[in-house]
Amino acid sequence: MPIIIGLTGGIGSGKSAAADLFAARGINIVDADIAAREVVEPGTVALQAIAEHFGPDILLADASLDRRALREIIFTHADEKKWLETLLHPAIRTLIKQQLNEASSAYTILVSPLLLETDQHTLVDRLLVIDCPEADQIQRAAARDQSGPERIKAIMANQLSRDARLAKADDILHNHASLADLETQVETLHQTYLSLAQRD
Repeated sequence: MPIIIGLTGGIGSGKSAAADLFAARGINIVDADIAAREVVEPGTVALQAIAEHFGPDILLADASLDRRALREIIFTHADEKKWLETLLHPAIRTLIKQQLNEASSAYTILVSPLLLETDQHTLVDRLLVIDCPEADQIQRAAARDQSGPERIKAIMANQLSRDARLAKADDILHNHASLADLETQVETLHQTYLSLAQRD
């Protein structure tokens, strides 16, 4: 199996932008957020369990999950958050492992906002953290998600701290300048990872 690079960072740090730059270089990307959505699609066992636990109001008219309603519940009820994580994390991990096994590029990127907060970090060989000032995180995420700064700060409070993430990193992308600057850093790491993959 090719080497697996775990890409993580706080909300609004630029994980998707970095992943897109690696993908443009022909690297397979496994996205934990996409896996998390797939395990709760209509008709899945997980979505049925969620509807039974929280009641039918947790579903939209098309029988899909009302993510906004669920987010409100888990942000205010730690016990419900724990229940949901116990249900979903194993299913997400199984799907991620399947997708990693299917990857065919020289190395694979697993991009996950909760790589270090879950056991997903045990699936990777190296940890790449994308980092930017917290003020930039708040501004970017608020604009992207059309949320207020307080909501973004609440999400950040539920994630590992910036310092703790950086302390665990094997490699760091500094995303505080332009996209061109980020691309230069990605290209350098891409060459490093290709060299590591050849040695593996």
